[in-house]
Amino acid sequence: MVIVMKPQATKEEIAGVEKLLQSLNFGVHISEGSERTIIGVIGDKRQLAETPLELMSGVDRVVHILEPYKLVGRAFHPESTTIKVGSQEIGGNRIVVMAGPCAVENEHQLLTTARFLKEQGATFLRGGAYKPRSSPYSFQGLEEEGLKILAQARKETGLLIVSEAVSPHSLEQIAKYADMVQIGARNMQNFNLLQEAGRSNMPVILKRGLSATIEEWLNAAEYIMSEGNYNIILCERGIRTFETYTRNTMDVSSIPSVKELSHLPVIADPSHGTGRWKLVTPMSRAAIAAGADGILVEVHPNPKEALSDGPQSLNFDSFTALMKDIRRIAGILGREI
Repeated sequence: MVIVMKPQATKEEIAGVEKLLQSLNFGVHISEGSERTIIGVIGDKRQLAETPLELMSGVDRVVHILEPYKLVGRAFHPESTTIKVGSQEIGGNRIVVMAGPCAVENEHQLLTTARFLKEQGATFLRGGAYKPRSSPYSFQGLEEEGLKILAQARKETGLLIVSEAVSPHSLEQIAKYADMVQIGARNMQNFNLLQEAGRSNMPVILKRGLSATIEEWLNAAEYIMSEGNYNIILCERGIRTFETYTRNTMDVSSIPSVKELSHLPVIADPSHGTGRWKLVTPMSRAAIAAGADGILVEVHPNPKEALSDGPQSLNFDSFTALMKDIRRIAGILGREI
């Protein structure tokens, strides 16, 4: 449930409600809006059956939440959240661009890409050091050596680093080198990993699962938030359907849907969403028009020689054209890149 405080409620009145709830062993999440404060209550609400919360000083009303996700939903936090990562904010007026190769292959490949992306206006460098692959014989990543190369690229270019964790051990390693961790589609319901990410307090990009409903996706985010980490960015990356022409079916409608249901920022990954590099730019345009707070795309100096996901990776010329297009759309929407 949530307790909506009156607009003129004092800090002492808010603290009094919080103290009562904590004395009853409830989890408490306080959201301070521009007009009023909302107190989220985590726990068995039956314990409050005989507690007249509505009569407490400063309380306006008590609202019971029907959705299974509490912290993630707008009932707990009506105003949209912005996530600060380094010098960047995700979820505000600025659209963020995260780009880079699917996998870190070597120092030359990554540094060449990072320098180019910096020139084009990207602010995050993505690169996989740990790669969950469908085939056990595919390239699995350079692991810690790949993370060291990513850290080297950040030192030279200033780009913030995003890399994927596939296990609690890899999450621990990524925390040493990167600025933000990605939890991929295959691990969206790896609840142990989600809980570890929640305890880490490291900003998290949570991708939608291969066949996940929006509710399942938001519940996965709830696992992270329930451990105390509220720094979550949701990422639509396509879902598996009967269509075989594209790698996945990019569900652009999920972007405005999730922004209505949740206060968390939403970005889009049209590379995995389509699996075809020619479709990445048009689907990036569509995602931004639908309200996405950023895009996550794969860029490689020579996609034909990429060790992972070459067919969906943009080359440098294609990425240059993409940046021009999304800048135009951002301007139309009154946003910036």
